[in-house]
Amino acid sequence: QVQLVESGGGLVQPGGSLRLSCAASEFLDGYAIGWFRRQSPETKHEGVACISSGGVTFYAASVKGRFTISRDNAKKMAYLQMDSLNPEDTAKYYCTTDSSYAANFCTLIGDYDYRGQGTTVTVSS
Repeated sequence: QVQLVESGGGLVQPGGSLRLSCAASEFLDGYAIGWFRRQSPETKHEGVACISSGGVTFYAASVKGRFTISRDNAKKMAYLQMDSLNPEDTAKYYCTTDSSYAANFCTLIGDYDYRGQGTTVTVSS
């Protein structure tokens, strides 16, 4: 059972930046990591970015060029650097992980075995 704890959310003005962190209870070598967000309880989770165990990254079109996902396996950490934030990025962000994907694959629409409790990002002036 992998436990994930997100941090780094908060209130930021449009155009600003935030860096989300995800701390894992286990070493994540061999795990794909995904960041998802949900803008309200009535909306579906949206895949934002993912990174395979081998370091291959994928981004949603809405964040490509603005967000950067990274991982530090030695520290059991994953990150989501978010730049040029706009109000549409307001959401609760979740870190997820799964060990079943190939080293060069991760998904923005598939299921991940483990998910954290989330951290809230609000973009507003």
